[in-house]
Amino acid sequence: MTLLPWQQKDWVHLSSYSRQDRVPQALLIHGNTGLGKQQLASQFAFSLLCEKPNIDGLSCGQCDRCRLLKVETHPDFIQIKPEEPGKSITIGQIRNLITGLTLKPQFDSYRVVIINPADQMNNAASNAFLKCLEEPTERTILILITDSLTRLPATIISRCQKLNVSEPNKETVITWLTQLNSNLLPTQAETLYNLTQGSPLQALDYIDSNILSLRNDCFNAWIDLAKQKQHPVIIAESWHKLTEPPLLHWITTWTVDLIKCYYQTSPIRLYNPDYRDPLQSLSQRLELKALYKFYDLMLISQQRYMTQINKQSLFEEILITWFEINQNKI
Repeated sequence: MTLLPWQQKDWVHLSSYSRQDRVPQALLIHGNTGLGKQQLASQFAFSLLCEKPNIDGLSCGQCDRCRLLKVETHPDFIQIKPEEPGKSITIGQIRNLITGLTLKPQFDSYRVVIINPADQMNNAASNAFLKCLEEPTERTILILITDSLTRLPATIISRCQKLNVSEPNKETVITWLTQLNSNLLPTQAETLYNLTQGSPLQALDYIDSNILSLRNDCFNAWIDLAKQKQHPVIIAESWHKLTEPPLLHWITTWTVDLIKCYYQTSPIRLYNPDYRDPLQSLSQRLELKALYKFYDLMLISQQRYMTQINKQSLFEEILITWFEINQNKI
């Protein structure tokens, strides 16, 4: 296991705990999605469990304990996560953890528990977990990971050392993405950086999912609809089936960029600078008041999307409204 390029500063901070023999009993690693918090936590866990860590604090990868970690059979390395995607971490899982922690670690180093995402513990699980924090067991390190600090109870946050994972700059992300993907152009990597709001691992997922191509198809359909070249219901029928891409977010950013283009905003301030020319052209043909109303609709639609609303009907309302405000404008 290796560190990601932007994690060096955070690793220096973590490895200093070991060097100074002051490893916290509870560590809360937080930061935006897609920064590699799990990788960083696992690397710290591996270094604590390794027999002979390297001079930089990283695990050697060769000792018997490292080999156990590689095949996920180390008895002193425990990971807690939801039993199913999208579900909560239950009180039953935490109770099992508490029972297991009553036993001493099997090796003479630490025992490390990683809970990710920690904010997915339900109320009962969170209350039970407080027992672990209030009555720490021998040589046990608890590492919690979350994308959102505000979703965790204050009683848990206050009992942990905290590490806010550093965000990489644009140049670092672009270099990393293009090195991993020889066919990816720097301009495409920059677009991915903008799309994911600086989340390198999410950008990598987007490459694997061919999201850029899908985004272009959706944008072209949106522009064709503005030009009255397609029917909103037909587009809505195909769009509501797309569960992976954040379509509502894309449409919202396109709308915001239209408003910015209306005011002649610099391209570097746009969410979608690669679409600047068609957006600039379109913005000069639309009424600003109508754009603001459409933006309000998008904000409401993003909230409604998380409910049991019929997704196709939601997209139909959005696209019919978009079609109407463009009538006789192009």
